[in-house]
Amino acid sequence: MLPRVLPLPLIAPIVVHAAHAADAQTADTASAATLPTVTVSATTGAAPAAAVDPNLPATVETVTPAQFGNWNVVNTEDVLKYLPNLAVRKRYVGDLNSIIAVRGTSNTQSARGLVYADGLLLSNLLGNSYSFPPRWSMVFPDQIQQVDVIYGPYSALYPGNSLGATVLITTRMPKQFEANADVKAFTQHFSLYGVNQNFNGSEMSASIGDRIGKFSYLLGVNHLENTSQPLQFATLAQSTKPAQPGDVPVHGAYFYNNQTNTPTVVLGINGEGMQHTVQDQFKLRMQYDFTPNVQGGVTLGYWHQTYSNATSTFLYDANGNPVYSGKVSINGYEYTIPAAAFAPSRGWSENWLYGATLRTHQATGWNAEAVASYYDVSNSVARTANAGGPGNGPGVMTLGDGTGWKTLDLKTTWTPATPDAGLTAHWLTFGYHYDDYALDNRTYNTLAWRDGGAASFANAFAGKTETQALYAQDAWRFLPRWKFVYGVRYENWRAYDGYQALGGVNVPYANVGDHHFSPKASLSFDVTDDLTLRASIARAYRFPTVSELFQGQVNGSSIVNNNPNLRPEDDLSKELSAEWAHWNGLFRLTLFQDDVKNTIFSQTDTTVIPNVTNFQNIGKVRSRGVETSYQGEDVVLRGLDLAASVAYTQSKILENAQNPASVGKYFYRIPLWRANLVATYRFDARSAFTLAARYSGRQYNTLTNTDTNPNVFGGTSTYTVADVKYTIRPTKKSEIGVGIDNLFDARYFVYHPYPGRTYYLEAKLGI
Repeated sequence: MLPRVLPLPLIAPIVVHAAHAADAQTADTASAATLPTVTVSATTGAAPAAAVDPNLPATVETVTPAQFGNWNVVNTEDVLKYLPNLAVRKRYVGDLNSIIAVRGTSNTQSARGLVYADGLLLSNLLGNSYSFPPRWSMVFPDQIQQVDVIYGPYSALYPGNSLGATVLITTRMPKQFEANADVKAFTQHFSLYGVNQNFNGSEMSASIGDRIGKFSYLLGVNHLENTSQPLQFATLAQSTKPAQPGDVPVHGAYFYNNQTNTPTVVLGINGEGMQHTVQDQFKLRMQYDFTPNVQGGVTLGYWHQTYSNATSTFLYDANGNPVYSGKVSINGYEYTIPAAAFAPSRGWSENWLYGATLRTHQATGWNAEAVASYYDVSNSVARTANAGGPGNGPGVMTLGDGTGWKTLDLKTTWTPATPDAGLTAHWLTFGYHYDDYALDNRTYNTLAWRDGGAASFANAFAGKTETQALYAQDAWRFLPRWKFVYGVRYENWRAYDGYQALGGVNVPYANVGDHHFSPKASLSFDVTDDLTLRASIARAYRFPTVSELFQGQVNGSSIVNNNPNLRPEDDLSKELSAEWAHWNGLFRLTLFQDDVKNTIFSQTDTTVIPNVTNFQNIGKVRSRGVETSYQGEDVVLRGLDLAASVAYTQSKILENAQNPASVGKYFYRIPLWRANLVATYRFDARSAFTLAARYSGRQYNTLTNTDTNPNVFGGTSTYTVADVKYTIRPTKKSEIGVGIDNLFDARYFVYHPYPGRTYYLEAKLGI
């Protein structure tokens, strides 16, 4: 194993040398007064890329404001919603748990995706579930210049968490003074079971920026407030026990067959309930050009959010009084309602992002880049009542301050001076990566769940993970039409300082570590100037997160609901792709297969008694499929931009010693089919109309595929959703947009119900 601190002095001279080399070429590049952000990206169709890396050994999809400016976009993750074989688990505007799902990665495997903004890591790799989404709120949609999505782990530049996809967000910097304001209002009508009402929200943002000589800055603020539709319902299996004397007769319940076709009674709204969220953001980004080829930058981001989950019972007694718990009689049968069935909750958190970058930028020769970031959860409080109903009775409070992550990336690249002059041109990349994730959760009992102090200690868990990596990659054009991109990544990982506590019991965990090499290779052939074929293969290791290792409870002297002995996910990915530029756009056909050993997933070990449910390693999961996509402008008609995709993915469990009944079954929440279509007609330079559709096919909410009735609450639906928007720009600096998502008010579910028909009204003004 490597020592904790790798020999950074070996890399530092290369960075310094590159900086001096950049200064030496100032006279040749004096016209480059403004340095664009250097990112790995690619473009397809109508949207020109800000910075394209021609040596990327993977499928890339790109989206820019020219496209998503005509879509219904409120939060940053909305810009991804029409990309091929990709979906965003967004249950309402302002959802704190928006996770991307792509190919064989489901929308609960958050640690299989990476999100960067200007090189700063926004991925929350403290856990691997819907509770650990990327920190999208650190980016304002209006500040985005381009988003590139890299499919799969084929580049040595990124860790094994890129197994699903890597999202690279590039934000813009002003070239002159600017000030902008944006106001949005949105509303949806939602009806299901005992709910039939409107839910409303709004968002306001403003920014100001300028370039003054060698210095540029962009400052933005944002305020969002919204109330969601009901996200979760209290249910019980339909009873066959006759009512007993003393049971309280109630009315108001609803009946349906749940996802396993079991007759079920709906008692009311519980769990996350109708979530009211208020979010405030602040973002300051500054850059300074030390020379025409050396640029430094700093980023300061702040995000504060509060939420409250309102619950409601549908049950009333004969006198019209609400009933929250106890033994009741419904249609002559007895039901026992738990005290916590309608328990409300609330909470708040405060988050800071600190980032610094230093990079050189020249057309040829050596370049270097250093990026450091620190994400700090400075304040986090979650409060939940022990019972439903009004009042401020007993409950629990969980504190999560002290949680966060730190990263450092050093990279140097070599670009040949005349890549087309010979047959042996090489593009070289060398780099070092470091990250440290810390999680610290403490739960206390309280006598007043809304605002009471800690009465007694309940439980706690904490731990840290650290990863250091060295990587190298070479893109070698060895013949005029052939290119070979190959590389290797070495990762050294360890988990330490882990413990759990309950009452007077404090159980520490032994430190663990692991290390692996991840080779990558990609061969591409330009059949013609318009047609490129590419074959790629890569090994990737996704190491366990802190919560997968340590989160859980201690009962007496036994530990449950955690697994400190998890092995890393071991993936072998393969891809064949063809890209054809034709008909004013780009066609793509891709065949892919991911074979993942030791998939980390929460499941029940049915081979032991009693059964144990926790994060476990599933022996092998294979995902393979095909993607087809097209993106172009002025398609058939001048002014018509079109993007369309169809993807088929078959993801199956091949080995699972802890749950043999799941072998041969489809993996969790991977739809067999995904399809997207978005068409924008530009009437002229000032107005456009967009019509879009999203389709997701059959998928399963259980590893054993027992959910045979998926299109209900508790299931995961097949769905087709249509969206529209009309945009008009009265002046160059103003814009008005009117749009609708879920045009036909489809009722569809990701266990929780998705929003109903949602109306948007937006107005922008700039100077």
